[in-house]
Amino acid sequence: MRTPVHGATLSALLFLMVPVLMMLQACASKQHVMPPLATVEGEKRHFSQGRIIDLKTGKAIDFPTLINQLGPVNVIFVGEIHNNPEHHLIQVQLLQALMSRYAPPVAVAMEFFDTTRQSVLDRFMAGDLDEKAFLEEVDWENAWRFPYRLYRPLLWVSKDKGSALLGINAPNRIVRKVARTGLESLTPEERNQVARDIDLNNKAHRDYLISIFKQHGSGKKPPHGMGNFDYFYQAQCVWDETMAQTIADYIKVHGGKMVVFTGNGHIVNRFGIPERVLRRVDVNAATILLYPLTERTTINKKLADYVWLTSDSKTGRTLKRPMKMPPLKTSIKGNTDK
Repeated sequence: MRTPVHGATLSALLFLMVPVLMMLQACASKQHVMPPLATVEGEKRHFSQGRIIDLKTGKAIDFPTLINQLGPVNVIFVGEIHNNPEHHLIQVQLLQALMSRYAPPVAVAMEFFDTTRQSVLDRFMAGDLDEKAFLEEVDWENAWRFPYRLYRPLLWVSKDKGSALLGINAPNRIVRKVARTGLESLTPEERNQVARDIDLNNKAHRDYLISIFKQHGSGKKPPHGMGNFDYFYQAQCVWDETMAQTIADYIKVHGGKMVVFTGNGHIVNRFGIPERVLRRVDVNAATILLYPLTERTTINKKLADYVWLTSDSKTGRTLKRPMKMPPLKTSIKGNTDK
């Protein structure tokens, strides 16, 4: 014989079941979001943010192992996304470890200053300029414009423990002029402020940058038509060759170990600055790419010697440079973190 369910009891049961049903419905409607992971071309392992990958082996290594492996390397290129605070923290960690581990003191080269500011950098290193005067004389706000607080620790570690601080970039006004009207438009005085030898015949580099040029202007037709790609490419090479020549000229005279800090686009695949340094001077070189991992990505082994996977955090203004830097991602693949 069934026990009748009184109205009050039924109301109580329904009252208790409503939150449960709502929770189940919410869970069912949620889509499972997979974390961003990277895999290395030809390898099965997957890596999450925070991992350092040795692309020669396709395996993750820890920080002490990375510093040990950099022992025989003369020139260490460290890339960055300019307004990513995590990248600057990693750079300081790397520089402090290298300064503490290896002697004589390490020289530091920076894209963030052009070659015309070298006398100011020398005076800063010698203690002849305080920080305020230094920033005014290098015209930080107009010349680089990314937040100084991101770069300040690097500068002070370099000043306190480094052997030299080099400004390696070409003057921006000259790079812009080349991007608009080509190398041939430079005056003799302007031509003397950039690299003597500018190689425009690296087919892999050129092909890579064609895709970047097509994306210029947020997917719209490139300004002034595709005929201007030659100027675009010349400007990129003026950047890279001038930095490479400045680095090589210093190493030929002083030797030792050097750490070079630039945007990722100048060291990706080595055909920006690194190969152009090696064309000028016979040294051991390594590239460390700080890589914002935001999606499932497959990394080409030629991208760098080491990839350090990071977040995509940003701060400050995003400055529109004369041209876009090459993208890092090659394809999307993978499912689990191992």
